Amino acid sequence: MNRRQMFKLAAAGLASTLGVTRLYAAPSSGPRFLLVFLRGGYDATNLLIPTSSSYYYEARPNLAIARPDPAAPAGALALDGDWALAPAVRDTVGLLYQQGQAAFVPFAGTEDLTRSHFETQDSIELGQPVSSARNYRSGFLARLSETLIGVPAIAFTDALPLAFQGSTPVPNQSLKSVGKPPFDDRQAHILTDMYAGHHLQSAVGSGLTLRAEVAQAMMDEMNGASRDAIAPKGFELEAARMARLMHEQYRIGFIDVGGWDTHVNQGAASGTLAGNLASLGRGLAAYAQTLGPEWQNTVVVVLSEFGRTFRENGNRGTDHGHGSVYWVLGGAISGGRIAGEQQRLERATLFQDRDYPVLNDYRAVLGGLFRALWGLQPGQSERIFAQVDPVDLRLA
Repeated sequence: MNRRQMFKLAAAGLASTLGVTRLYAAPSSGPRFLLVFLRGGYDATNLLIPTSSSYYYEARPNLAIARPDPAAPAGALALDGDWALAPAVRDTVGLLYQQGQAAFVPFAGTEDLTRSHFETQDSIELGQPVSSARNYRSGFLARLSETLIGVPAIAFTDALPLAFQGSTPVPNQSLKSVGKPPFDDRQAHILTDMYAGHHLQSAVGSGLTLRAEVAQAMMDEMNGASRDAIAPKGFELEAARMARLMHEQYRIGFIDVGGWDTHVNQGAASGTLAGNLASLGRGLAAYAQTLGPEWQNTVVVVLSEFGRTFRENGNRGTDHGHGSVYWVLGGAISGGRIAGEQQRLERATLFQDRDYPVLNDYRAVLGGLFRALWGLQPGQSERIFAQVDPVDLRLA
């Protein structure tokens, strides 16, 4: 019996005793799921490179990434006859792909055509039919969490994201300040002076000392765990911290990563986008490594509000687009492949003569993934993503 069958049988047994309204699961059982939201609309075309498209190289004279070349081992990684992976993630996500632990779903996205960051981000996080009135108190991860009672969830964000807005409280924890002292020496002196002679003076002084000691201990822990590896920063740092929290306490997580709006000087194999992708790839690799054996019980989805224009603009960047490429990673997924409906990318097949078309609706893709992971019944799937038929890409 494989992992997929075990999840389905366990979930079906629970559902048969409780009906189709909600699924109950112990926090220590079942899969882990993390959603990584790339805010800003990342350029998927320079992540998953359509090497069989001659128009890609025509439309991007400055931004196109060269086809894989055996003489250039640090170049793009050939995935099949049509696609290659950006050099920036060759040694991280590329290795996972070669191990069958990463897959890509191109032509993915939403029906939302506003091309507005905020509108489309909201649309995706809510997960509601685009044609219906929006309920901003009902995000799709909240509905998933409410369906899977007993499966603890967390958002690694400054404020609770729209995706987790719902009737069940979900904690959020920003990791941006991990390792930084809560107060510098100047601020600590100001606070100490403010309470001089006050009956709380001793408590304030002790509290400041304790917080400084905790911050230092956290920094020492992270430095020790690195074992002379590249210094953790940005998402890389947050990913390792998230993995520890997900390993110990949580089963459903969300984090957003900014900096993907590359209108100007985007770069090709190197540059702004490549640097962002490299950091993201190292963070995902750190997340997998930190989870250890539990990586075999984990699924990570990386998505963005939309893709970017197929052609480069006059500023050597790209503008707001439509379809995108989603990533699915995990230790036991059926990876090492390009999944979902696809078509050749030439000028005649572009959406509105500018963008990737959306052939794989994100609600159907995620709905099928959730159904496979937790054995959801039709009524449960409908509650999470209304008016859509889940599509099982057989990734989990």
